[in-house]
Amino acid sequence: MYPKVMQTNGVNQYQQGSALIIAVFIIVIMTLLGTALVRMMSSSAETVVYEVLGTRAYQAAQSGLQRKLVEVFPLEPASGDCKAPVPYDFSAIQGLENCQAINVGCTESVILDVTYYTITSTGRCEVGGVLTTRVLEIRARKL
Repeated sequence: MYPKVMQTNGVNQYQQGSALIIAVFIIVIMTLLGTALVRMMSSSAETVVYEVLGTRAYQAAQSGLQRKLVEVFPLEPASGDCKAPVPYDFSAIQGLENCQAINVGCTESVILDVTYYTITSTGRCEVGGVLTTRVLEIRARKL
């Protein structure tokens, strides 16, 4: 009436091979977790590259602003003026390799006999295929 089940040491013969299925399942899950971890690490490294280049581009733009301010407000008593937009190359400066301040421009406006300057600088850094730019603008007035 009941089918005969062979038992050896209390282990059901029909349950043999379940360890193989569990092992394959664990291997698949561990492979998926490993792949996700590798992807996450790659994404994290790329984020760090963009962050570093963005900071360098910001510093290049800031340096471009400062150089233009020296031209507009010279130390000599002679009055400075806004010249045409110029680029500044910072490739020879340690820490700003492959960076430049492009299109550092200045506009001048006079309001109620007071001269106001608006200086805009675009910092650009490029390494390999990664390019970052930062745009900064300051306003100053002649005393």
